[in-house]
Amino acid sequence: MKLAFLYAGQGAQHAGMGRDLYEAFPSFRAAFDAALLPFDLHKLCFEDPDGLLGQTQYTQPCMVAFAAGVTAVLFEHGIVPAYAAGLSLGEYSALHASGVFTAKSAIELAAFRGAEMAKASEGIQSAMTAVLNLDRETLAHCCEEAGGMVRICNYNCPGQIVIGGEAQAVARAGELAKAAGARRLMPLRVSGPFHTPLMQPAADALQRRFESEPFGEMRIPVLFNCLGSLRTDETIASLLVRQVRSSVHMEETIRELMHLGVNTVVEIGPGRALSGFVRKTAGTSITCYAAEDVPSLQNVLTVLAR
Repeated sequence: MKLAFLYAGQGAQHAGMGRDLYEAFPSFRAAFDAALLPFDLHKLCFEDPDGLLGQTQYTQPCMVAFAAGVTAVLFEHGIVPAYAAGLSLGEYSALHASGVFTAKSAIELAAFRGAEMAKASEGIQSAMTAVLNLDRETLAHCCEEAGGMVRICNYNCPGQIVIGGEAQAVARAGELAKAAGARRLMPLRVSGPFHTPLMQPAADALQRRFESEPFGEMRIPVLFNCLGSLRTDETIASLLVRQVRSSVHMEETIRELMHLGVNTVVEIGPGRALSGFVRKTAGTSITCYAAEDVPSLQNVLTVLAR
């Protein structure tokens, strides 16, 4: 067996996520509580009474704290991957698993990243839409024809590509995509035009932050979003700066994992969207397990600890 961890990104969050894991696993609690934040992470994740969890400045640290907790439990039971990767924000969790960031620094970096992305989104009427069953070349042409700021944000899997940017431009590109043969358009619940050039202010802020941020040694190879593959000679900081304003190549990442011999994946995060991307890309050549609550994590521990 060759194992990879895949970490979920924004969109999978929901109120109550992690509560049962926090109660069941001391190692989850230790990692989840590692960071110092100006808001109550427990209240946001476990209850979200004010409906803030969907705002990116809160979503991001909550998701990374959840992932750090699950990773701690897996490592505690001797389950360590050969490779790690994440969808967008999930890349920070992959880097935590690899040893580049501590749980504390990963969660605090996610809070900083989320705040800067929220700031960059202010005053922009934005949207992101998943386009189903249209090839990437045709969709790229639709974005060009639409005018305004609209770009392909995510190459998720065969048959699912996400566009984002200014709301009116995204709507026009969607209409052109439908006319060109797209089967369906699915508006996404997001709070900004992520992975487009409109995120340049956030990229600049991250670049400044990384000048004083310690980076540990990468002990587990990470496949990076903006490459769809392993890092070559570009620095991790540079790749993370580039990631926030450029497309996420998840389909290429999954294909590279196949090429590297990975046949088992654990999806870490609330929800199972990435497992769907793996199945649509790799078919039955990769077996997927979820780690999103106590029953699913216990199943992973039972099956993989053997």
